[in-house]
Amino acid sequence: MSDAASAWLFPGQGAQEVGMGRDLYDAVPQARAVFEEADDALGRSLSSIIFEGPDDVLRQTINTQPAILVASLAAWQAATALGHPALADAPICAAGHSMGEYSALVAAGALTISEAVRLVAKRGELMQAAGEQNPGTLAAVLGMDEADVVAACEETGAEVCNLNATGQIVIGGAVPAVEAAAQLAEERGARRVVMLNVGGAFHTSLMAPAAESMQPLLADAEISDPITPVIGNVEAASLSTADQVRADLTAQIRRPVRWEDTVLRMNDMGVTRYIEIGPGKVLTGLVRTTLRPLKLAEPPELININDRESVGS
Repeated sequence: MSDAASAWLFPGQGAQEVGMGRDLYDAVPQARAVFEEADDALGRSLSSIIFEGPDDVLRQTINTQPAILVASLAAWQAATALGHPALADAPICAAGHSMGEYSALVAAGALTISEAVRLVAKRGELMQAAGEQNPGTLAAVLGMDEADVVAACEETGAEVCNLNATGQIVIGGAVPAVEAAAQLAEERGARRVVMLNVGGAFHTSLMAPAAESMQPLLADAEISDPITPVIGNVEAASLSTADQVRADLTAQIRRPVRWEDTVLRMNDMGVTRYIEIGPGKVLTGLVRTTLRPLKLAEPPELININDRESVGS
């Protein structure tokens, strides 16, 4: 494979499905070890929920978040063990969308698998509780400039929570505020607005109780300085110390995910190969959307590693 500057990308919410990672569990011992380590760390069989469901149980925030983490790390360990050529050289940076930042931090040497699983399970539990305490929802606004989306939010009390790519923005907040902002966006020319079926207004101020409860847990967690820079969700800036990691993981629960800025930052760092490791192909799609307007001399190389066929020989 050509010599290229790589970034490793890890997905967060929205890519879960019953049975994900089962082919890797069955075929690759290193992947199986990740699932087993996660079960041991949690003291319960998360792998049974991932492989057998039922779907409504897997989709509970308390299970979804650690499930995607484990499936992503199993794919990473399997591809590494099998010698996937795209992973032969160390990346120049790593990044994860929302909860995926924990997966990126494991790959960057800042967290162990067990510690990441415990933290993410607690994060999911706290965010689910915050969603019950402060009910809210999310909506995807497509085909509208950020400034116009922000204006609609300011007029209604909704908040921007994911800046995924140009023309792909997610808003959140209390249900009446999001519905009002969605209606304004449609009236003002959004190509489409989609209400999302979620358990809360993630990455908004309604998640403040979860962020406050996670802060002491992260303060006590075993976190090392990342060996590889991780681009944080909150400011799209490189995290190079454990203290920076703790601050970003706390803030990102209630602050917007700046994924478009993250991709632009990686491009500025010289990344030409983007490797998405874990369920789905959302992040490589967002990379393509974000970089297309730049009219780069060479299009980015996009690779997905998420199942037995794609992890390597």
